[in-house]
Amino acid sequence: MQDARRTFLKQGSGLFASLLALGLFDGPMASAEDWHRAAFEAKKLDELMRILGAAGAKRSDAILINASEIAENGAVVPIQITSKLDKTQAIAYLVDKNPNVLAANFIIPEGTLPEIDTRLKMAQTSEVYALVKAGGKYYFNTKEIKITLGGCGG
Repeated sequence: MQDARRTFLKQGSGLFASLLALGLFDGPMASAEDWHRAAFEAKKLDELMRILGAAGAKRSDAILINASEIAENGAVVPIQITSKLDKTQAIAYLVDKNPNVLAANFIIPEGTLPEIDTRLKMAQTSEVYALVKAGGKYYFNTKEIKITLGGCGG
């Protein structure tokens, strides 16, 4: 029984790898890659919200954005987002005036503290959106951050 399972796994994984290499298998990884590409290449906020399926997102004060109002260097802008919403599934950082709106997207596994602390690059003074998916619905909050020295080639 053990030998039969090993043989199946060896042959099955080889076949699967061959199908992927030849482009004959268009599994979930291929569609996930396309989603990420489209989301991270979005140039406008409304376009990104449509791609993410968050077009009807509602503002929520249960999403906390902790960041300085003025950042001296747009290349390194520290910012923290904390979600107080039940069943938080994802947290995304959106920068309205960046060349690409989606700056970061984090999937929050069940049972994980929904708090993300990171650093963003910002081209100029802009609204930063904290987009949270919780319980299958989207919510957001915003904060304007003023940049004195641009970080995206500015």
